[in-house]
Amino acid sequence: MSGEVPSRSGRARRIVRGPRPEAVPALVGRACAVVGVLDIAAGVFPRFRHSRMHAMAEVLPGSLGPFAAALSLSAGVLLLLLAHGLKRRKRRAWRAAVVLLPAGAVSQFVYRHSVIGVLISLALFVPLVLHRNEFKALPDPRSRWRALANFVLMSAGSLALGLVIVSAHPKRTIGDPSLADRITHVLYGLFGFEGPVDYEGSTSWTVAFSLGALGLITAVTTIYLAFRPEHPAAHLTEEDEIQLRALLEKHGARDSLGHFALRRDKAVVFSPSGKAAVTYRVVSGVMLASGDPIGDVEAWPGAIERFMDEAKAHSWTPAVMGCSETGGEVWTRETGLDALELGDEAVVDVADFSLAGRAMRNVRQMVKRIERAGYETRVRRIRDVGEAELDRIRRAAEDWRGTDTERGFSMALGRIGDPADGDCLIATAHKADEQPGQYGDLKAILHFVPWGTDGVSLDLMRRDRSADPGMNELLIVAALQAAPKLGITRISLNFAMFRSALARGEKIGAGPVLRAWRGLLVFLSRWFQIESLYKFNAKFQPRWEPRFVVYRASGDLPRIGLAAMQAEGFVSLALPLPRFLRRQSPVPRPCAHSLAEQGVRAA
Repeated sequence: MSGEVPSRSGRARRIVRGPRPEAVPALVGRACAVVGVLDIAAGVFPRFRHSRMHAMAEVLPGSLGPFAAALSLSAGVLLLLLAHGLKRRKRRAWRAAVVLLPAGAVSQFVYRHSVIGVLISLALFVPLVLHRNEFKALPDPRSRWRALANFVLMSAGSLALGLVIVSAHPKRTIGDPSLADRITHVLYGLFGFEGPVDYEGSTSWTVAFSLGALGLITAVTTIYLAFRPEHPAAHLTEEDEIQLRALLEKHGARDSLGHFALRRDKAVVFSPSGKAAVTYRVVSGVMLASGDPIGDVEAWPGAIERFMDEAKAHSWTPAVMGCSETGGEVWTRETGLDALELGDEAVVDVADFSLAGRAMRNVRQMVKRIERAGYETRVRRIRDVGEAELDRIRRAAEDWRGTDTERGFSMALGRIGDPADGDCLIATAHKADEQPGQYGDLKAILHFVPWGTDGVSLDLMRRDRSADPGMNELLIVAALQAAPKLGITRISLNFAMFRSALARGEKIGAGPVLRAWRGLLVFLSRWFQIESLYKFNAKFQPRWEPRFVVYRASGDLPRIGLAAMQAEGFVSLALPLPRFLRRQSPVPRPCAHSLAEQGVRAA
């Protein structure tokens, strides 16, 4: 389906630039970060108090009387921690800053009688109060991993900063303590005890209060992250899935990625009419949707508005991965976001496919060679496969995955053989061996999800590593040849990132910039299968359908790219956690066999 899509008002709206991050929260966040750094410097380095910055440092919030160093250090660390939350318009960060800044102003006046110190605090406090409506973002979900990460990072930072504090008073240090003594002194100080390093005069108290403040901040922030209100992990409820399946039954033929919206580790927002929906997952602060909205195109704007409202409420970065050209037009028109071509999807029309001809020579020879080696293929709907065989296929697919991390998000269903997915297509390769393996004669698996009533979209490809090369080619050809009997007229294969750049860059007459860009993509293909996946798709002479990434600002692209790689399973920023600290997966519904199995499709 193509053509102009009306807005909810019935009139085409002018394309405008998307909403950019608010200026006031960004400026306030940067100001808090600057003040925090200066406060830390004033509390740690004695010479800083007598430098050209003396006049400014002495009046910053936290430089108070005999506890100047400790309070300055505490205020600096807290302001640095709050800066990121203020930039993201977090309500709780605003509340903390509103409490911290007046307290600093009062302390300046009571202890130092410093009018300048009060004015500096008010210079940050006034914009916070005047623009309080800008800071309405809800808190992020509680995470035991986030609390543990805070503890590890804050502990490491406190240890490093503590060593600086202990070593910043060489003229007042008694003796020549070793590095081990200084580390011991820091560790003791973080817990509020006196260590082995001694100083002259009041420096011992200054160091002790500073270390104690670091330890207290580490404990308080970790406890806060561990016990703040928790929101459930994103997953489709049974009601959500029923409603999505109803939408796909009516409108599923429009987008080859539609069925992947049924991944049960996604959340969903529906349009007010319930006729359209957008599924998503939040990764590293990015609200990541995939493919086009599900349902009636005329209802898309309502679902998109709900999506953007949810992103704004939590101050998440909105992004869409792999939408079609029509989807990109609607997203950019309704939200003002920008779109960038990400790559191309390979679609093979069954009626046009043939192994004859010079272009298909390599595929034809490979398939014939494998068939002569004794391999046979079976192409069936999931509902036509027995439960015992399905269980064997599931176990084989998991064992043949090849990586510890499950991959797939935008173009992977995440399961095989669920009774609710009876229309899914599975192609298997078999070869009888003298000594059958763990999975009998099963050698390779291809799994496809429905694309309307007359199409399928590739979900995963798995094969026994001991099988002959060419299993994927064999099964794709088998699926294409069996398609007419199953009522299938089109098959969507893999998605090839930056396909047009790779294709144009190798042609005669390509310019130096295009050749350099292609060279970089070829280099990156060593890790991300960019070129190899394009060449694999090209073997079957498909037509190429462009896919786009939709984003708010160019500066968000690196963050969106990292979030997408995390969602697809190519990058993991989490450390292995003990079992009791891991986030529990939602309890599967009775119809689900496994939520762990995920396919490899996207590069």
